[in-house]
Amino acid sequence: MTKPLLQITGLTTELGDPAQPARVVDGLTLDIRSGETFALLGESGCGKSMTALSLMRLLPPSGRITAGSVQLGGTELLSLTEAEMRQVRGGQMAMIFQEPQTSLNPVLTVGTQIGEAVRLHQGDARQRLGAERALELLRAVGIPDPEQRLNEYPHQLSGGMKQRVMIAMALAGNPRLLIADEPTTALDVTIQAQVLRLLKAVQSENGLAVLLITHDLGVVAETAERLAVMYAGQIVETAPVAEFFVQPLHPYSRHLLESLPEASKRHGRLAVIAGRVPSLDQVFQGCRFVDRCPAAIARCRLEVPEWRMLDEGRGVRCHLAESVGVEVPDRPAVPVVIAAAHVASDESASETAQVPLLTMRGLQVHFPIHQGVLRRVVGYVRAVDGISLDLYAGRTLALVGESGCGKTTAGKGLLQLVPPTGGSVRYRGQELIGLSHRRLRPFRKDLQIVFQDPFASMNPRMLVGDIIGEGLQALKIAPKRAERMRRVAELLELVGLDPESASRYPHEFSGGQRQRLCIARALAVEPRIIICDEPTSALDVSVQAQILNLLKDLQERLGLAYLFITHDLSVVSYLAHEVAVMYLGRVVEHGQVDEILDDPRHPYTRALLSAVPVVDPERRRRIIQLEGDMPSPRHPPSGCHFHPRCPEAIEVCRHHYPVETRLGSTRRVCCHCVDVGASARTADSKDRA
Repeated sequence: MTKPLLQITGLTTELGDPAQPARVVDGLTLDIRSGETFALLGESGCGKSMTALSLMRLLPPSGRITAGSVQLGGTELLSLTEAEMRQVRGGQMAMIFQEPQTSLNPVLTVGTQIGEAVRLHQGDARQRLGAERALELLRAVGIPDPEQRLNEYPHQLSGGMKQRVMIAMALAGNPRLLIADEPTTALDVTIQAQVLRLLKAVQSENGLAVLLITHDLGVVAETAERLAVMYAGQIVETAPVAEFFVQPLHPYSRHLLESLPEASKRHGRLAVIAGRVPSLDQVFQGCRFVDRCPAAIARCRLEVPEWRMLDEGRGVRCHLAESVGVEVPDRPAVPVVIAAAHVASDESASETAQVPLLTMRGLQVHFPIHQGVLRRVVGYVRAVDGISLDLYAGRTLALVGESGCGKTTAGKGLLQLVPPTGGSVRYRGQELIGLSHRRLRPFRKDLQIVFQDPFASMNPRMLVGDIIGEGLQALKIAPKRAERMRRVAELLELVGLDPESASRYPHEFSGGQRQRLCIARALAVEPRIIICDEPTSALDVSVQAQILNLLKDLQERLGLAYLFITHDLSVVSYLAHEVAVMYLGRVVEHGQVDEILDDPRHPYTRALLSAVPVVDPERRRRIIQLEGDMPSPRHPPSGCHFHPRCPEAIEVCRHHYPVETRLGSTRRVCCHCVDVGASARTADSKDRA
């Protein structure tokens, strides 16, 4: 065995008042070898990101490392001066942060920021070479139209593109260790697969070690060699990845796996872990998981479990897992408590489902491109280029596709948050396009949105209670403060947060907790339609299960309609009734969820499904690697927009956009090769059999 590149021993990090500190990392010990991907799992608030910040020595002002050792390539990082540590950051070790919007400088172009990292860590001050390397990195991480993106600012990029820019910046200094804090959270599945392949390629070439902090168990199963599960500041289990997914030993690990959404659970509820991660500013008497563990015994409350190293490189911190193969007794987890609400009768729900709440017909959102001092219009970015969809009460329409295909813009255009340039949006028969802000105001109560970036969508100077209650006050639903705060407390409980959180600011929460705050804000005014823009992308699997159960229960009780914008197809398989697949501003396939996921007819849909990482190796598909990048919506290709990347393209695809083909009452496909694709799929399935 080679000596580990990174050795962490007894690392302890505290926050807050030294007299009563919150010990967010408590005696952490692990090692990572060159060329290895090591995954760190756990819920929001367990200390994963704080572990990464401790390794980088980028703690907040109230944070301090009080014990332990961190050695990188034999160098003790905790003894370095700040000036010496600056040379290590970026050059020897780099970090991809969880929220790219807050990590990128809003007043500098993308090219300037990447070029700065290149020149700082590679010792080349020449501007031209820095720009060339920046362009090369943007191509490597799959940014479409990279020459154009170099001169753009972060606010001009989609969430997925911003995350890829962060990955490019992290790789600019050719580090030996890459700490990736949720690096694929904002990425669609095809770009996620591309980025993971990129990291693997860099690993094989340079021996790069990766500490992968993630809640995506599918990504862990397909990319990592070893993992550690973290809970309340401590490691509770370590294992080789293959053995972990066959038999997790700690009850917490088992519940994480049981929380995964999938199609087989669609008509039931996902398993959730009762309660929440305990506060870390206390002295624990026994096991830290005891209050949430359905298998806890009396000993768990009285004795702190010792760390045990088992066979095959496995370790566990649990009284109930003395050895590999032990069966931990289980009881059903406590379900999420949902506030009582009016339940529509089956008859009225059936009648409602026949008439859409909202219809979109030919919706277009084109952004003009200005040039010169006179700001002349020289072209348009066709972000949304004529989509037609219906939203029904009590049903979920999932809108999927790669980052930059127009999903988020379609949702904003539906709500008139960006002005549509064409088409029609009708809510209960009322045309919304063209209404003034004053006339749109009465509809705001019924139409709400949960934004993709939770931190950027909340005012950092407002308390959480005021943020959630703002809509109640603005729409005069609860004009009195006492009434608003009472409703805010109920909403915080509803999304699994302590009601006392109302008196804190957004920056005091983890990424997953901030997303739950945004969901609470959207639910505050009791809407009829919610646009969910990646609402679970920042959540760990246990909280994701809680939120998905919550969304499903609210839908069944209140008849809510969801437009669910996501790249997580496992969530789609569990929650959605219908699926629409977007590519370059247009819907290329639409149908019932079973039809789309079991029998995709468009080549693009098949490529998306093949790239989804899954835990079960028997269910993995051969990844269809799409050639090239998604074209820019400023210059869409002639003919079928997908033909430059399509493995099944024929001559007609290059010259004519396909006419929509109907395959039944709800199934629609825009593809010249839809029948050819079906034949090829049949032949391929026979070959596999």
